[in-house]
This record gives sequence, C-alpha cells and structure tokens, in this order.
Amino acid sequence: MSQRQILQVFEQYQKARTQFVQTVADLAARPQNTETLQNAGVMSLLRPLLLDAVPTIQQTAALALGRLANYNDDLAEAVVKGDILPQLVYSLAEQNTQRFYKKAAAFVLRAVAKHSPELAQAVVDCGALDALVISLEEFDPGVKEAAAWAISYIARHNAQLSQAVVDAGVVPLLVLCIQEPEIALKRVAASALSDIAKHSPELAQTVVDTGAIAHLAQMILNPDAKLKRQVFSALSQIAKHSVDVAEMVVEAEIFPAALVCLKDPDEYVRKNVTTLIREITKHTPELSQIIVNVGGVAAVIDYLGDSKGNVRLPGIMMLGYVATHSENLAMAVIVSKGVPQLAICLEEEQEDHIKAATAWAFGQIGRHTPEHAKAVAVANVFPKLLNLYLDTESSEDLQVKAKKALKSILQKCTYLPALEPLLYEAPSNILKHVICQFSKVLPHDSKARRLFVTSGGLKKVQEIKAEPGSAIQEYINAINNCYPEEIVRYYSPGYSETLLERIDTYQPM
Repeated sequence: MSQRQILQVFEQYQKARTQFVQTVADLAARPQNTETLQNAGVMSLLRPLLLDAVPTIQQTAALALGRLANYNDDLAEAVVKGDILPQLVYSLAEQNTQRFYKKAAAFVLRAVAKHSPELAQAVVDCGALDALVISLEEFDPGVKEAAAWAISYIARHNAQLSQAVVDAGVVPLLVLCIQEPEIALKRVAASALSDIAKHSPELAQTVVDTGAIAHLAQMILNPDAKLKRQVFSALSQIAKHSVDVAEMVVEAEIFPAALVCLKDPDEYVRKNVTTLIREITKHTPELSQIIVNVGGVAAVIDYLGDSKGNVRLPGIMMLGYVATHSENLAMAVIVSKGVPQLAICLEEEQEDHIKAATAWAFGQIGRHTPEHAKAVAVANVFPKLLNLYLDTESSEDLQVKAKKALKSILQKCTYLPALEPLLYEAPSNILKHVICQFSKVLPHDSKARRLFVTSGGLKKVQEIKAEPGSAIQEYINAINNCYPEEIVRYYSPGYSETLLERIDTYQPM
C-alpha cells in the first residue's frame, strides 16, 4: 500500500469527522431535533471531538454542545454529567487555543449556567471563573464578549454566585471592557455589572469601588439603544441599595440629560430610565427633590401618557415614592398633573399588580392634607378604588392596597361632593370614615349642611344601622346635632308612618 493511499484513509476520516460535527451543529440549531440527537448519544460522540487535532472540528463540536445545552436544563445537565466542562475550561485557559474555539467554549459555559443556580454552580466548581478571567484579558474583543456573557449568566442567579465572580477578580476587567470601542462588548460588560450589583449592597459597593459609575454615566446618550438599556439597568441596580450609592449616581451628573431618554424610541430604554429614577427617589426627600428640580416628575408623567402596560409600573411607583416623602413633594406631583394621569392608568390597565401600584400611589399623594385629598377626589378616583376593593375578581394585594389608599385619603378629605356618593355604596368599614368626615365639616359650614339635606345625605345617614356606643354612632350623633330635632325626625325611617298614625288619632275640632 502506497504512502498516498495510507494518508488518504486519514483524510477521509478527517472529512467524515468534519462532516459529522458540522451536520450535528446544524441539526442542533433547530429545537425539534434536540431530543433525537440526545437519544442517539450525541454528547458522548462530541466530547472526544473537543480534543480533535483539527481546530475547526474542535470549534464546531463546542458550538454544537452550546446549542444543545442552550435549549433546556436536561441537555445542560447532560453536558455537566458528561464531564465536558473541565475540558472546555482547560482549553479556555490555554494560551495557544484559537480565539474561535475560546468563543465557542465560553458559549457552552454560558448555555449551561443560564438555566439554574445549580448548573451555574457546576460551571464555577469546574474552575471556569479563572479561565473566564484569562479570556477577559485577551486581545480579541469577541473572546472578551463571550467571556463577559458567561460571567453575566453565572452572576445573575444569586448573591453567592455573584460573590464568587467578584472574588475571581472580574469586576475591574468588566469596567475596562465598558471602555473598549466595541459596542457589543460594552453592552455585555454593562449587563454583567448589572447582574453582579443587583443582589446586595456589598456587591453593588464592589462595582462602585472600581469606578464603574463614571464610565456608565458617560454612555447614557450613546446612540445604541441596546447599550443604553444595559447602562440604565446597571445604574438602577447600583442605586437601589442605599442612599450613599444613589447619591453617587446622581453626583455623576446624569440628570437632566437622562430625562431625554424618556422619549427614546426604544421601549426598554424608557422603562430602564424610569426604573433608575424610581430607585433614586425612593430613598430620601432630598434625592426626590433633586429629581423634581430637574423636571423629572413632569417627564415621568409624560412618559406614563405615552406608554401602556407593564412599562408604566416603574413610573407609577416613582410618583408614589416622591409623594410619600412630604406634603411639598406630593404637591409637586399634583401640580405636574400627576393625578389625572394616574387615574387614566387605573382606568386603562388590566393587570392587578399595576392597578395595585396605582392605588398605592394615590394613597401616598392624598394622605397629607385636605388639599391633597381634594386633588385626588376631584379626579373621581374614590368610586374606582371602592370598586377594586369590593370586586371579588381583584387579587388580595389589589384589594388591600385599594382599601388602604381609600381610607388614608378619606381621613383627610373634606370635599363633600366626592364623599356623598360613598354614603350609598361603601361597606361599613369604609362608611365609618366617610361619616367621620361629614361630622367634622358640617358643624362649620352652613351651606354644606343645607346641601346635605337637599341631596338626601341626611336621610341616608338616618337609615344607617349602627351599634349604640360605636364610633360610627358617635359620628352620626355629631351630624344630627348640626340640625333642628324636627328635621332629623322628618328624615328618620318610619317618620311618615308616624305622621299617618297621628292623622288616624287626630280629632278635628
């Protein structure tokens, strides 16, 4: 047998391996094929090809494994059980490994880690973080991006995994990555920083200590929408933990420039900016006042008008947080026409959790003074809140928030035209607060006393059956004391029958 014939055998074997691995990678790109491939024992066949002498076969084998692991946790589990991860980690850490293979190996790690904390822990346990750190220091931006992506998927699950990422020395390298010129690398690095910072104040502080805020702040007006999404997400995840870090975010001078992004064409950019503003305003009156001063409240109210559905939620909550802090800040929400816009949200939104947040926001706005309560009352919010509280279809959280908001506003409300319809519709636990408000206002307002009679309010009060000595009976007595005894008797139930009986017993002269 000639040398050429012998070499031909090896060439045919190489072609067959190449064709096999390429076909498997193509088949793995379609979800409907994954079960058949797994049943055919594809994992054990691909594993030795990761060590193949031909680089393209190595890369394609890794790509096929990544695609399979990406679909579901069963396939990812099979990658772990097949003892494939240590081989990938070894290849990642090798200096001589080709960059395409490093990208494919990092893709497999990411595909396994994304499914659950347990699978992410398996990736960490096989020494992946050290190998990924080496990849973050590579010259090639594609390798850095693949490594940052894998790190992001590990960190996002919980604080323990994030801490492992931090301990591996990843954060300073991610901050360097967001300074690179490649947009895709910036996006993934910002996303990874966001996933690390979100779990605890300590992890957020680690991100802050590397100078991340200043570099993130420089990118808020970048034309790339996907990058802005990640930048605002990262700043939100940092700012949410404490007053100190929220102040550092504000001191990075992102306002009022960031408010421009509330008009961004990208829905998620708008949502993430609003989330950032919410996370800042929730901490202190001072931080809320800064946002008010730069026009943040008016901008968020406009945003609510332009949005629908879940993306409204952070804006609704932000208005509630601002109003919570003080009378003046609640008045800033009212003056900026926040109440009518929230009333529209309450009317339009179908999801109970959005309605619950809106009800809560109304409670925060209206609970301060009679003036605040009137601003909510004139928007015809009371009947809506009452209906949500009484509706058996409402979630428990929505019922609780609607009831609490209604009570807290009613306790300050002296605007009687809004209170009167509740006399006829409210259950006793709400009615008590309505009657209480009438008992406070009527003694000091003769015009209101007359109107209360002519509108049928006094008659309705006489029909209420209250326990003697109860709070509601005390309020009814206080109202009755505002009128001559014969007027109260005239509107009491059964008075007409009493008059008729007197006719029967009356003897004309």
